[in-house]
Amino acid sequence: MLTPTTASMMLTTPEGDAPMAAPDAADALLALQRRTVDALTGYVKMVEKAEPEFRPVAERFRALHDRHNAALTAMLIRHGVEPDADGTFMGTVNKAVVSLRALFDEIDEDVMDSIRDGENHVLEAFDEAIGASGMPPADVTELRDMRDELTVLLQDTRHLD
Repeated sequence: MLTPTTASMMLTTPEGDAPMAAPDAADALLALQRRTVDALTGYVKMVEKAEPEFRPVAERFRALHDRHNAALTAMLIRHGVEPDADGTFMGTVNKAVVSLRALFDEIDEDVMDSIRDGENHVLEAFDEAIGASGMPPADVTELRDMRDELTVLLQDTRHLD
């Protein structure tokens, strides 16, 4: 529900259309999109290197982060913020870790602890974006839905270790 308090926290486009994220909210969205790209980079490599029985799990995580990256990219563009196609240095680290592990070990369900640790960082970024001052209510709803999707995927794979 739009209240005078939330209305004052929201900005509108120059045309007066949909609300734009305030600067703090835009920064939190960009940080979330970068973490999503970092995770996606690791999963692209993981799908390539995964053992056949684990590949469907890696593909589910890759597909989820790919969808989320597209949605976050659209959200950022809507708010006039340039998305980051490359992510941060952590994306390179994620890719390197998967490649190195594949040299010495199998990429199978034994990586799930590492996946859960990495996904906790993404969940934290969702929480920061959801709670960011000046985030438009429609975006908060969309972010919560994305966070819930990731949480469900983690729950669906909790039996793997």
